[in-house]
Amino acid sequence: MPDYAIERIEARILDIPTVRPHKLSFGTIQRQSPVIVQVFLRGGAMGFGEAATIGGASWNEESPESILHAVDHCLGPALMGQDGARFEALLARMDRACRGNLFAKAAVEMALIDAVARARGLPAWQLLGGKLHDRLPLGWTLASGHVEQDVREAHDLLDRGLHAFFKIKIGARAPADDVAHVCEIARAMQGRAPLTVDVNQAWDGATARQHLPALVDAGVRLIEQPVARWNVAALQQLSMQLAGGLVMADESVCTPFEAMALAAGRACSVFSLKVAKHGGLLRTREVAAIARAADIGWYGGTMLETSIGSAASAHVFATLPGANHGCELFGPQLLVEDVVAHPMPREGGALLLPDGPGFGLEVDVRQLDRFDRRRARPVLVDMGARA
Repeated sequence: MPDYAIERIEARILDIPTVRPHKLSFGTIQRQSPVIVQVFLRGGAMGFGEAATIGGASWNEESPESILHAVDHCLGPALMGQDGARFEALLARMDRACRGNLFAKAAVEMALIDAVARARGLPAWQLLGGKLHDRLPLGWTLASGHVEQDVREAHDLLDRGLHAFFKIKIGARAPADDVAHVCEIARAMQGRAPLTVDVNQAWDGATARQHLPALVDAGVRLIEQPVARWNVAALQQLSMQLAGGLVMADESVCTPFEAMALAAGRACSVFSLKVAKHGGLLRTREVAAIARAADIGWYGGTMLETSIGSAASAHVFATLPGANHGCELFGPQLLVEDVVAHPMPREGGALLLPDGPGFGLEVDVRQLDRFDRRRARPVLVDMGARA
């Protein structure tokens, strides 16, 4: 039997500028700070995991600093010497050592699955139930805040066959201005690609009921988290009200228990799945199983990860049955530089699943060192946009 005992766990924070400002309802991102975790097994295998937040601690309670602390001082010590291939047992052990901290647990579990899959010479999807999809329709978020720039960006990406649909971030301005912004983009797109909007919890129920029908009339197909995560009653009302538009829960559906409550209340038609917020790849599958049982579709969300976290997400999304609304694993394209030798390929508006050992990508450790926050001097980068 191979030796999968956990010998060492290391974590570090990277600071990587974005190619352009990324504007959301709660702030504008010009730098991503993912936490990269490395797990070393006694038999010689090593795997990578990642937890990225959006806007530091703005998206939820965790921040890069808290994730790093949880890995170094709680989760890592609890797992030393344990069998790295016993994923469920290790999740239970992490739960006993540390409450909450789902992002931190996701990064550690991700690295464990990558390491064990590499040790066995298998793609990670073979440890996650087997793949159903070789490719995932890939979206891009239009979040510059400027109509002309967003439209130009969207047409360029469509012409190059890199993305199949687009999400528009709103919620930072007055609701009427947001609606006008979306409608201008929709008109300029002339139906070339499906559109989604993400309000990021910015509206109350009354505001959402007043303004979302106009977005649906403009051609928006998915409405993501228009109200606060706790406002399940408003999600229920909107799901009944919006003819032709689907309400998608994001911040409201983190744990399987929240997924059960939303499904029982018929509060949404789609779950946005994100490995970090669910606490790992295995628990992402648990949430997806509830969605399928409740006739709720799924959408592959992102926390703007590098190619490490994006590839891990792609591996679990590729195993999921049920109504598939595509994915938005565009995080690597938003960063000025990536941390792998070769990113996941894209073709015909879809992301192609890598089939090499583990998550199928080779991490460039020099890039990890280059962007490591512990460096004494700031990193100089070329701010020219790429996609």
